Amino acid sequence: MGRGGIYFRQTLPSSKKPESRRTPLGVPEERSSSIEFHDIESGSVSQMVDSSSTELLEEINSKSTKPLIWPWVLGLSICVLVAVAAGNSPIWIYCVILPLCAGGLVWAIRADKLRKTVVLFYELEPHIEQAFQSLHDTFDLLRGCSRVWHIESKGDIRSTHDWKVNAGASSIVKRKPVTPHAGSPPYFQCNIAIPVLPAGRQRLYFLPDRILVWDTTGIGALSFEQLEVSAAEQRFIEDGSVPTDAKVVDRTWRYVNKKGGPDRRFNNNREIPIVLYEAIMFTSGSGVREMFQASRTGIGSKLNSAVKQMASAISARAQPEMGDIYIKSGATIVTVQSSFRRMVWAKLSLVHTAGRKRFYSTLSRLLHRKGDGEGSGRI
Repeated sequence: MGRGGIYFRQTLPSSKKPESRRTPLGVPEERSSSIEFHDIESGSVSQMVDSSSTELLEEINSKSTKPLIWPWVLGLSICVLVAVAAGNSPIWIYCVILPLCAGGLVWAIRADKLRKTVVLFYELEPHIEQAFQSLHDTFDLLRGCSRVWHIESKGDIRSTHDWKVNAGASSIVKRKPVTPHAGSPPYFQCNIAIPVLPAGRQRLYFLPDRILVWDTTGIGALSFEQLEVSAAEQRFIEDGSVPTDAKVVDRTWRYVNKKGGPDRRFNNNREIPIVLYEAIMFTSGSGVREMFQASRTGIGSKLNSAVKQMASAISARAQPEMGDIYIKSGATIVTVQSSFRRMVWAKLSLVHTAGRKRFYSTLSRLLHRKGDGEGSGRI
């Protein structure tokens, strides 16, 4: 406990040289730290299965497990070209082999895209669109922060020695900077911008009707009703550069004595600013547990309001009409294959003809557009 409240501090990089210090007679030069770190991370995505997301998760998982063709085609092409070169073949052989290899590679890349891509098309009702726009606006505020970090682990300081050599902090965290943005998962196409929040090995994708948790081991999903967002202001001892939008509320010393003043035994004992950050925690009963730190305060409460607004809008939405493009929870799930024209029309057998034409036109643009949708982050 420091002056004015609890202080947090980031761990110093292990590669950094220790600052020189004078050690009086009888005082040990080094003392091992007793800080025990505890990871702040989500559970297995296999446990994150919302009842309305079962079909979508099965579709995504089945697509993601399909092997890529293009690496094999590329390897075979290289072997063929090496064999041709080793045989001192005439020029006309190269003129035949090179176009075939290039064409085969282009075909393989396109085939992989058609085999593995999952397309979601949303046509939102007005009240859901308004709630989703509010969520985008709140993410814009988070993206506008000078710094956003993902907190990986936290350790409480219990010994006086650790408290002294860590600028009087009560806890230490390990964190990495992240960049909230708008985008899509690999082999995933959507007609709207999706807010994305990187969280270590996982990424949170905020769709209009659910939240996808993308992991290297699989994909999970949860509803907005299941997600809890909490926030609190946090006094943080910042031994790095202070973000431009952060508020400096106090100062301390790199090494402190028992009274909280500078420890004169250490050389180059500089002052360190104490800034006011905001800790934002995402939790759910299905296992989501991720903490973030923003250099600007007041955003966490707005995120909580936006998530609750989405949950209320989804639960209160009207029944879809035949002229709207809705299957199950507000999205049309399309399996994209080489004969995707027939698959699209088959999936849209319950959709009005005018809506069918509009959907196919949008789908064609989705499959041929470039980029991942990282723009202003709006609908």
